[in-house]
Amino acid sequence: MATAGRAGLIRAIAAAFLGLVAALLVPSPARAHAVALRTDPPANSILPTPPAAVTVTFSEPIQPVAGHVKIIGPDNKRAEADSPTVRGAVLSIPLKAGAGNGTYLVSYRVISADSHPVGGSFSFSIGEPSRTAPAGEPAAGRVERSVAVSMAVARYLGFAGLVLVVGPALVLTMLWPVRLSRRGPTLLARAGLALIGLGVVLETYLQAPYSTGGGLFDVSGGDLGAVIGSRYGTMHLVRLGVLGAVAVLLGTVLAGRAGRVDRALLVILGVLGLATWPLSGHPAASTLPALTMVADAAHLAAMSVWLGGLVMLFGFLLRKADARELGAILPVWSGWAILAVAVLALAGTAQALMQILSVDALLHTTYGKLVLLKAGLLAIVVAVAAYSRRLATRADAEATPRRLRRTVLAEVAVLAVVLSLAAALVQTTPARIAQVAVDQQSGPFSKTLSASFYSLDVSVDPARTGSNGVHLFAFTPDRKPLTVVEWKASVALPGEGVEPIPVTLLPVTPSHAVTEVNLPTKGDWQFRFTLRVSETQQETVAVTVPIR
Repeated sequence: MATAGRAGLIRAIAAAFLGLVAALLVPSPARAHAVALRTDPPANSILPTPPAAVTVTFSEPIQPVAGHVKIIGPDNKRAEADSPTVRGAVLSIPLKAGAGNGTYLVSYRVISADSHPVGGSFSFSIGEPSRTAPAGEPAAGRVERSVAVSMAVARYLGFAGLVLVVGPALVLTMLWPVRLSRRGPTLLARAGLALIGLGVVLETYLQAPYSTGGGLFDVSGGDLGAVIGSRYGTMHLVRLGVLGAVAVLLGTVLAGRAGRVDRALLVILGVLGLATWPLSGHPAASTLPALTMVADAAHLAAMSVWLGGLVMLFGFLLRKADARELGAILPVWSGWAILAVAVLALAGTAQALMQILSVDALLHTTYGKLVLLKAGLLAIVVAVAAYSRRLATRADAEATPRRLRRTVLAEVAVLAVVLSLAAALVQTTPARIAQVAVDQQSGPFSKTLSASFYSLDVSVDPARTGSNGVHLFAFTPDRKPLTVVEWKASVALPGEGVEPIPVTLLPVTPSHAVTEVNLPTKGDWQFRFTLRVSETQQETVAVTVPIR
């Protein structure tokens, strides 16, 4: 019996380890969970006079990361007049008075409403573009891989701890046979409390380098202070406080001495603690936060009850309870499992409707694919659970516990992986936002084309179907403005059989020409430009512009 117990424990640990490995292998590096919808001035635009400020409008409210919002001028020096300000989803960066002509690079890193970093950069010019572009902060939205992986592990530990607390608390209160020792489940619950606490501490610390883009140990007191002062930090402090109160009450519950008041207070604290997860993540930033937060909390609670109960069945009840006790326990547990599955299905559907919104987003975003994988794994678990339910109703009491332990272990193993997917989804851009990001990537288009005696800066804005503005800037090979005697252009869509159509260009200066062209169909449009600089010297360059 002791050998069987040790083997069962090893299999349970292996199942949990499998889930942890899955959390590490799932591609969940941090991505922007808000999208920069537009900038003013527009990217790659040329202004006749300096703007008072540069603004970036996002898809949801944001907060700037101190020291990571900059304007770099043509002289490679900081050109912002003061600290950036935020009004809701609009970031505003004041530009120094008297800003001179040339190209300016704007780089930003902000924290979205769901606590994830968003970074990017764009440039604009005053008067005319600089000969050389200013150097800016590389990879403004980057997150160190070690930090992203550590965040996934910390969240998995928190979820696993919740499972290990809820399972023993529920089973010891409602289903535990009086004759059996409570020592094993009590130790399990205390381990769960420790895992939740460890997860809270790690997540709070890791949020600092996650926000700033630094390494695991590139954290200052100011960075930690900014995290603690945010809603994310507040929710984690609340979770830690609730955890302390639960630890005090849970002792009496696990020992079987809790009265109604203690139990009621523990339930209230549990609901409050559960709420800290959606309040610090995606649900709080959705279009219907009340619905998604309730759905997320219900989803997490149902998963904890189901997986926590299975852990108790596999680790203790199916090994120690006799046939009479199992006859009383298993029908009740089956009812709980069915209810948990129903809540998971309803809550998961509500979350999917709010975070995905379209079939295209479900099928073509990382978030949607992870949701489909998670749903598929849950379907497998439900099938195994149905088989377990049939076994539980059979009469051969000697064989049933052993076979049930095998099927329950299968449920635990798959649900451990599902739990890892939940940890990965927390760090993955919701499909509704990812779809907006894909749309935003379609424009504007800019590229520098090279010929034997000139280079040509081409911009097409917004690079979408309909009317598009085209700007051309001609330079000598050493990036001095080039005088062009004659400009010619054409546009074609070979993939759809559209032959080259001549386009009239309007010279603005000797080196700058513009036009407006209507592109009615999505596809890879081919632009050709011919520049003549003398009676005998002209050359043609071409570029393919994706129009979405």
